[in-house]
Amino acid sequence: MTKPKTLCLVGLVFFVTSYVLFAQGSLSAQKHIDLAHWFNLTGAVLLFSFNFVFPNNKLNSVASVLTALGVIAHIGLCTIDFIMWSFGDDAVSSDKLSQHISNTPLILYPFVIVGPSLLFLGLAAHALNFIKTNPIPAFMVVIGGPFVGVSYFIWNNGILMLLSCIVFTSGLGLLLYRKELVPKVMT
Repeated sequence: MTKPKTLCLVGLVFFVTSYVLFAQGSLSAQKHIDLAHWFNLTGAVLLFSFNFVFPNNKLNSVASVLTALGVIAHIGLCTIDFIMWSFGDDAVSSDKLSQHISNTPLILYPFVIVGPSLLFLGLAAHALNFIKTNPIPAFMVVIGGPFVGVSYFIWNNGILMLLSCIVFTSGLGLLLYRKELVPKVMT
């Protein structure tokens, strides 16, 4: 059976790979398969494993719920993006679907605007468990996550989005394979 840490690590690699592909620009160039969203979908689902590798406490419970909701939202978002990708060069149909989604708050908010952010928020909440013992990786996660969204939605900058994702996932990777601090015993 695969260990949760291994699933987390594979999820991080898939997640970063998706952002490498997203940063390259037009996804319609992917003619036969939408690799960017398949990597993103697989990575997000595997990141659910972080719920099982960090300490059990109240913060972890909240973080686990947020992470789970974020994974569900990523599944929905990737499904929408697969449909959008399937239109290929048919901009009229793609625009109609975009408009329909924009006019449907029960799809727009949970699966496009708010929901996917919950994955980043949940994993950042997990990282807060280590703010005292492993501050640098914890800050990498807490700061990197929001910058993924800001660089995409506000600045529309694929390179900054990728760099933010690398900071975010690197912080998670460092926390995943952190060395536990052993208290010094006075002699």
